[in-house]
Amino acid sequence: MLPERRSTVASSSSSYQNPSGQNDNSFLLLRRGKKFGRIGKLKLSHLFFFFVSLFFFSCIFSGHKLLFHGSEILPHSQRNNRMQEANVDHLRSHLLTSSELDIGLNSTTHIQRPPGSKKRNKHLPCDVPLAESVNHILEPREYLDSKPFSLGFVETETSDKPRFGGHQTLEERERSYSALNQTIYCGFVKGGLHQDTGFDLSEKDRAYMKNCVVSVSSCIFGSSDFLRRPATKKISEFSKRNVCFVMFVDEQTLSKLASEGHVPDKQGFVGLWKTVVVSNLPYTDMRKTGKVPKFLSHRLFPSSRYSIWIDSKMRLTTDPMLIIDFFLWRKKSEFAISNHYDRHCVWDEVLQNKRLNKYNHTAIDEQFMFYRSDGLKKFNPSDPKSPLPSYVPEGSFIVRAHTPMSNLFSCLWFNEVDRFTSRDQLSFAYTYLKLQRLNPDRPLRLNMFKDCERRALTKLFHHRVESSPPSPPT
Repeated sequence: MLPERRSTVASSSSSYQNPSGQNDNSFLLLRRGKKFGRIGKLKLSHLFFFFVSLFFFSCIFSGHKLLFHGSEILPHSQRNNRMQEANVDHLRSHLLTSSELDIGLNSTTHIQRPPGSKKRNKHLPCDVPLAESVNHILEPREYLDSKPFSLGFVETETSDKPRFGGHQTLEERERSYSALNQTIYCGFVKGGLHQDTGFDLSEKDRAYMKNCVVSVSSCIFGSSDFLRRPATKKISEFSKRNVCFVMFVDEQTLSKLASEGHVPDKQGFVGLWKTVVVSNLPYTDMRKTGKVPKFLSHRLFPSSRYSIWIDSKMRLTTDPMLIIDFFLWRKKSEFAISNHYDRHCVWDEVLQNKRLNKYNHTAIDEQFMFYRSDGLKKFNPSDPKSPLPSYVPEGSFIVRAHTPMSNLFSCLWFNEVDRFTSRDQLSFAYTYLKLQRLNPDRPLRLNMFKDCERRALTKLFHHRVESSPPSPPT
C-alpha cells in the first residue's frame, strides 16, 4: 500500500543517500518543486488569458472602437443611434405621400430622434406648496370669469351598426369645435330602440355616481393592473365623507382582484375604492375602453363639479381637495394636466410610439398626417408666445372643473381617440390648439403643470402587463 511505502521511506531517509550524495528528502523536495513549478506556470497562463479576455470585453462595452478584420465593432449606444436613424429614414419615406398637403419630411421639416434613445434620466418629485389642511381652503366664488353656454349630447342615432362613439361626420366634427350652444357627440350613443353600445352599469351604481359632487376615478380592464389603494392616512376625514373614489372594472378584473385578496364588501368597497363593474365593453382595445372614464367623467358623474383622474399604475398619496385647491382654484384654471417628463413635440411622440410598437404604425401615420394637414406645427421650446409649455402631456393624472368649456374639450379629445388611435398623447395638442384657435373669445383655461409635481402627489408603479398593440380600425 502507498501509505506504508511513504512511511518506510520516511523512516529510512535519515540513513540512505543517493549516488549524488544527497539524501532522499532533498531528492523528493526537488521533484515536488519541479511539479509545483509546472502547476504554477499553468495557473499563471490561465490567469493571463483570463485578464486578456476581460480587457477585450471591457473595451467593447466601455465604448472603445476596435478594428476587427477591417471593420469597426461599434459601441452599443452608437448601434442604437444608427438603428434609430434607419427608423427615421423609414418614416421619412413612408410619409412622403402628399406634396400638396406638405406633409412629407424634407430638410426643412426634419423629424428629430426621440430622446428615448438616450440614457434615461431619473425623474424626481419636486415641492408642491399645498395648503396645510382642508380646513384652510375655501372654494372661491366665480373664480372663472367665462361666458357660459349650453352643451348637449347625442343620445341615439339610427344605424345598421351602432357604436359607442356614434358615426360623426367630418362636418359635424368641425362644428363641434365651436364653443356655443349645441349638441355634440360625446360617447354613450345608443342605436335604434335604445340599443346598448357598451359601458353598461347597474342602476345601483348609476344612482351612487349621480350623487357625487367631487369624484376621484380610475379603471382596470382586462386584469391589466394591480389595485392601488389611496393612502388612507393622507386623506382627510372631510374627503373620505364627501369625495367619491370610484374604480371601474370588468368582471374578469373583479375576479382577479378577489383572488389577490381585494374582495369588495357588501356595498362594493375595497378600502376607499368603490368598485363599479362595467359590462359589455364598447371596444376590444382595453386602452381605448379606458378612455371612457378618463375623459368622460362629466357624463359618468352628472352632478359632479370637480373630478380627478388617476391612472391605475399610480397610488394617490395626497388629499384630493388640496389638489383641486392648488391646481384649479389658485391658478384660476378649469383643466389641469402635467407635461410629459421627456418629450414635448408630437413629432417625437409619433416616433416613440412606433419605435416601441405602441399601436399600429399605419393608423399612427394616418392620424399624424391628418393633423399636419389641419395645421399642427412642431413645438418650438424657444418661442415665448407658445400657447403651451409642451405639446405632449403625461395623461395619467388630470384635474378638472366640470365647466362647459372643460366638458367640451373632454368630449373633443375623446372623439379624436374614438376616431383615430387610443394614444391620446398624439391628439392632445391638436385638440387644444384647434379649440383655442376657433374660440379666441372663450379660451379654455388650462394649467399644464410640471411632471415633478405629479410625482409628488402620487406613487408610481409598473403595470401588471403590457398589452400588445391593437389592430388598425376597419
